[in-house]
Amino acid sequence: MKTATLYRFLFVIAFTGILASCNKNNSANSNNGSSNTDLQTTSDDATRVSTETDAAFDDVNTAMVTNYSVTGAALGRELMQRVLDGPGNADSTAICDAVITLDTANGNRQITITYNGTNCALDRTRTGSITITWPIGQLWRDSGAVVTVTFNSLAITRLLDNKTITLNGTHTYTNVSGGSLIDLPNEPAGSAITHTITSNNMQITFDNGTQRTWNVDRQRVFTYSGGYVITTGGLHTSGSTSGISEWGTDRFGNSFTIDIVQPRVITEACDWQMTAGEVAIANAAGTTTVTYGLNAAGTAASCPVNGGTYYFELSWTAAANGKTYSFILPY
Repeated sequence: MKTATLYRFLFVIAFTGILASCNKNNSANSNNGSSNTDLQTTSDDATRVSTETDAAFDDVNTAMVTNYSVTGAALGRELMQRVLDGPGNADSTAICDAVITLDTANGNRQITITYNGTNCALDRTRTGSITITWPIGQLWRDSGAVVTVTFNSLAITRLLDNKTITLNGTHTYTNVSGGSLIDLPNEPAGSAITHTITSNNMQITFDNGTQRTWNVDRQRVFTYSGGYVITTGGLHTSGSTSGISEWGTDRFGNSFTIDIVQPRVITEACDWQMTAGEVAIANAAGTTTVTYGLNAAGTAASCPVNGGTYYFELSWTAAANGKTYSFILPY
């Protein structure tokens, strides 16, 4: 699957919080997450972590698809083979800023993605590694197959401001439906592959040195309609709020949730852009809502969008006074 353009898009929307901070006045001077600026920082943190973990799991998919001993799909080997070290080995060059290696240890198979700090025209660099571990004999294409994905000091530096977030911890990655992404274009119309990502110990170190542990519970559904379509939703429910994809404590020590109100949809036929979706990022200070897939007037856009540019609307509602600020920007 083509990923470079998708990563570029994910990087662009990671600036949501920064863009917001350019358009709102700080209404408080606290350092406990209650000011407008602190909420904007929390929104930026949440968006960055969500988009970069999605990008990391796209790399995980790429690493597994290019290894036919993982997928069990000969088609994957035929289509994705570029540099194979030997039968069953992963394509070591499939990710532009990383090297993929395959090993066996303690009765398990393991793929390691090691990032080398290259800037792949995305205005961000990555170092550290990801390991993917699964039992020998299990095929990722099988329904219910589970692999363990571990982030090992995965550091992502945004070159605009040289701010780095570092991710550690384990995720359980499940192929709920079964099937291989590389085979999806040849499946009957309407076919879907569903993956879930869960974690209760994803550790984030922010640019100011603050360390926090977040929870993850989201689902990604892959379909094919003139190109891949990726639909992402949250699976966690807390009280009356459902559709939560991440939750935990922000850098200021306040509880927060990321609620995918309307599924986020990324469409290959629209140059891997986000063509729909609404996300609400909430903490005690207020809620930031981001709506994607709009035109310059703020209404839903068709695909392909006129002029090739989609817009998002960002609305922020302060908990203290209920006042709402909103604006529309391209991505």
